[in-house]
Amino acid sequence: MSTTASSPECAPYLDSNLSLEARVEDLLGRLTLEEKVSLVHGDTKFTTNAIPRLGIPTRWLSDGPHGVREDVGPDTWYSAGRTDDFASCLPALIGLAATWNPECAKAYGHVIGEEALARGKHIMLGPGVNIMRTPLNGRNFEYFGEDPVLAAQMSVPYVKAVQSHKVASCIKHFAANNQETQRMRVNVEMDERALREIYLPAFKAAVQEAGVWTLMGAYNRFRGEHCCHNAYLLNDVLKGEWAFKGLVMSDWAGTHDTPQAVENGLDLEMGTEKPYEDYYLSGPYLEGLKSGAFSVETLDEKVRRNLRVMFWTGAFDGRPDGALNTPAHHNSAKTIAAESLVLLKNENAALPISADTVGSIAVIGENAVRLHAPGGGSSGIKAFYEITPLQGITKRAGAQANVTFSMGYRQGGGQGLIGRAVDAAKHAEVAVIIAGLNHTPFLDDEATDRRDMKLPYQQDELIARVAEANPNTIVVLETGGPVEMPWLGAVKAVIAAWYPGMEAGSAIAEALFGDTNPGGKLPCTFPARLEDSPAHANGTYPGVDLETTYEEGIFVGYRWFDEKRIEPLFPFGHGLSYTSFEYSNCSVQSLAGGSVSIAFSVKNIGSRAGQEVAQVYVADLESALPRPPKELKAFRKVALKPGEAAKIELELGPDALAYYDPSRKGFVAEPGQFEVQIGSSSADIRLRAGFELGQEHFLMDGA
Repeated sequence: MSTTASSPECAPYLDSNLSLEARVEDLLGRLTLEEKVSLVHGDTKFTTNAIPRLGIPTRWLSDGPHGVREDVGPDTWYSAGRTDDFASCLPALIGLAATWNPECAKAYGHVIGEEALARGKHIMLGPGVNIMRTPLNGRNFEYFGEDPVLAAQMSVPYVKAVQSHKVASCIKHFAANNQETQRMRVNVEMDERALREIYLPAFKAAVQEAGVWTLMGAYNRFRGEHCCHNAYLLNDVLKGEWAFKGLVMSDWAGTHDTPQAVENGLDLEMGTEKPYEDYYLSGPYLEGLKSGAFSVETLDEKVRRNLRVMFWTGAFDGRPDGALNTPAHHNSAKTIAAESLVLLKNENAALPISADTVGSIAVIGENAVRLHAPGGGSSGIKAFYEITPLQGITKRAGAQANVTFSMGYRQGGGQGLIGRAVDAAKHAEVAVIIAGLNHTPFLDDEATDRRDMKLPYQQDELIARVAEANPNTIVVLETGGPVEMPWLGAVKAVIAAWYPGMEAGSAIAEALFGDTNPGGKLPCTFPARLEDSPAHANGTYPGVDLETTYEEGIFVGYRWFDEKRIEPLFPFGHGLSYTSFEYSNCSVQSLAGGSVSIAFSVKNIGSRAGQEVAQVYVADLESALPRPPKELKAFRKVALKPGEAAKIELELGPDALAYYDPSRKGFVAEPGQFEVQIGSSSADIRLRAGFELGQEHFLMDGA
């Protein structure tokens, strides 16, 4: 069963003029059985085996949806202690989603790709595209929110940009990894419509539109099988229906069984908590191959997928140098952060603050001075620098106003902090509270979910008392998702800043003082109460006896709130501006093949330049199966000067009108009446237009 190889000096696989598949097949034929097995599992925390006699180098993987993670030791999670692994820290992916700007996603991906090259990485583990089912998920900050269209349209340019630098993206976590509580063991059950309409579209887009080269399985089980070796998800859907040609890797310690790993679609085992030679796809696999329990053909297919990625990333042909911590990268981090800020409330135009007329500002809150880049688990970054909100505000206004700081709250509490903050607020014209969460356990951190939607460390009391002491109180929230705001009516303005990365302070300060105009929109619904959310309204989170059933089906996020007529604290897509926008001139025209042409205008009718995200929803008025009252199908972000208008034209195909029919195992766009709804948020619809689809269109999901 073993093969030997002659000198590879002139071997066809080294000829870069040959096709990728020809090179793969030539090299595959030169590998011994033992060498083949060595390529389908890790040999350190983040590398795979080199095969020097054939010129196969060590392959380097790295965490880093928000930047390239610092290096760790080969056999430990502790830092390797290097001084050359500082990286640019970009805003968390939930903030990128809040930009609603695919150009920001593209810029984001270029930073990741260039810095991964500079650090010698072949595969970057990101982005994550899991849907926000519950506000409590500890990794919501790493994902793109609650809507599959938004997640897909933001992840595709990210992946394309990363991979334009010959660095493979790894889309994750496939699939239904929507909670951290019992994530290694919980079994997820859901109907096929929910799977196909809500939880798979972003993965499918990454595979079929972006051409992503690697995919990571999730920790949880799905319909009884672990996702890292789940026959339905990996063999049937991913490699069968979607024709994925890249490699499937396990999440670290996500592999549990050799026969399942062999037969159910896993191509690369990483991070198993055993000696490397005892990994499920290492020694036990080799023994099974030699005994005839497993076929060499199955192994060869795994190796092919690994070799494809190695050739594509330039492992044999040399790679460009990349770039690390350049001014352009830092500028991208700042631009993306600025576009991610969501102005939730702005009573009586309290923002922007006039630095020319405001003489004193009290900055309050531990998050004003806390560094977030290193936290959150595997997405933590060893940032080249991180500008805090206090630093940003002081730099922007310190020469014109007296800026003071009071901690107000800190991890671990302290009642006296509130009193001192209230006193500081009384002696300032404006109080700016930098509140939120902080990536510690149970507060936006990998492996733990949040326990509730409340702000920790008595922040609700702090904000209420500061607002009582100073009528000009502004709250900036650094969080990875929704929080309760019992003090909302008492404060003048609220900004959702997410975790804005290395340029956090600059972006926040420039928005507060009007140098930039917040143009972000919520990528998730902010419920007024946790129990209003679907996973909590029906009591299926976090599951019973390690079993959870998604009883809400397709009614996730705003779909649920619309269907149940529950008013949220802030709706999906919400985001104010320092200017105002007018929508007009809507027209809808049916085209051949079941497509629809939509045109409308957006005009800036205020006195400041600003950005608006025009959101296009579709309602199926005559559906044979239950459908949400409306579903996001397209969006456009436009930057407009005062008085400037933009005509927006777009086309929706029949796939945008379709729902998944489990009985037919495909998507169906039914003939009948539809309505296009265009607005500034899911709850702020400005234009409506009806149209009719004349005939049925059936689309297989793999098409």
